[in-house]
Amino acid sequence: MKSFTWLAVLCLVSNLERLTTPHTQRTTVSSQSIYIYRRRRAGSYLIFNRDFPTAFYAHGDTEGHCEFKTAPDFKFCEDAIFWDIHDEATNSVRHETIISCDPGRGEWNTVMGPLMNPDPHGALWLLSAEKDAVPQRITMENYPSNHDFHPLGIAISPAHGNTPSNLFAINHARQRTVIEQFTISPVSPGVATHVRTISSPYFVSPNSLALTSPSSFYVSNDHLMTRRLPWGLGSVLPITETMLTLPLGWVSHITLDPEPTAHTPILEHKFAALFIPFANGVSLSPSGSHLAVASSTSAEVRMYSRDPTTNTLSHEHSVPVPFCPDNLEFDESGTLIVSGHPHFPSLVKTKNDPANAKAPSWVVAINQTHDVETLFQSDGTYFSSSAGSLRDASTGTLLVNGLYETGVLVCRP
Repeated sequence: MKSFTWLAVLCLVSNLERLTTPHTQRTTVSSQSIYIYRRRRAGSYLIFNRDFPTAFYAHGDTEGHCEFKTAPDFKFCEDAIFWDIHDEATNSVRHETIISCDPGRGEWNTVMGPLMNPDPHGALWLLSAEKDAVPQRITMENYPSNHDFHPLGIAISPAHGNTPSNLFAINHARQRTVIEQFTISPVSPGVATHVRTISSPYFVSPNSLALTSPSSFYVSNDHLMTRRLPWGLGSVLPITETMLTLPLGWVSHITLDPEPTAHTPILEHKFAALFIPFANGVSLSPSGSHLAVASSTSAEVRMYSRDPTTNTLSHEHSVPVPFCPDNLEFDESGTLIVSGHPHFPSLVKTKNDPANAKAPSWVVAINQTHDVETLFQSDGTYFSSSAGSLRDASTGTLLVNGLYETGVLVCRP
């Protein structure tokens, strides 16, 4: 829909005063990058700038340090998470990566549209850390045969030894958005067993998850008014909410009954952070003391301090970024890795024609003093529509997935 082109205008208008204010934070971009971000000009760049490098990686040339991981139907990936598997015998931890993808996104996208055909199912994928590893589609056992699967945000609890982990996936199914719970074991990591479908009237537009325990989590809701609204309202009100940067998104904390067969799965729902324009990705810091929330239409990351006993959040500050942020994830060092969309008109074109159009990508790291450093950038021809990224702090390996891209990109220093 052409109206979505104005989402970029929103990013400019809503942030013009903020973006033209002097500041003390710096953005570090290698001299190899054509496009150097300056906060005072970020708003206009979100609309007009197309001056991106074909491919830039901060720790080496892309040809020698980056590779695509591909497999049949492994495309249009929204989120990626590390699955920490603890080996108590050797006192070591290994990372497996789980990725949520939906090849049918071009026909079913409850955030940007369209809502045409929900029949093709998405999938969860497993990617091991070995350099020669190939993506493996995860088999979903006991999944209801008549139930759609269109995964967005995902989260998983750590595994200790061979103890299974709880895996959660937001599912934008045809009737309403729900959260699916699975268990997955290091013994058979290619199989996820469906446990239950979690539904709530508070799940209006769930987007991203961050676990606080194996049976509790924060969940963002990106819009109050969604494309599911009847009588044609779904084609007008969500766009209005987005264009006007209305602060109608929020983050909730959910506590589940650990018993899978419980009649009422949700023991407690608590509003943790309100009035966030387009609340997108969420991530909990390694210490558990802070939650980061991406506000896409504000072009910023909001940082909240967390009380671990009550899960109450208090807004501390916001960090502007030179794009509309999508997903984000803390690495083990406490650095926040953020991915997003620096040129929204291109993203809209890609959404309308994913087979032919391309959208620029941008991934940054925000350290604990709030400096912003570019890790990866592309004009879209090398890698399109970056939606999520992970970095292994011990090795520096960076993984990037694209909303309308085939495969994922893995770059090693």
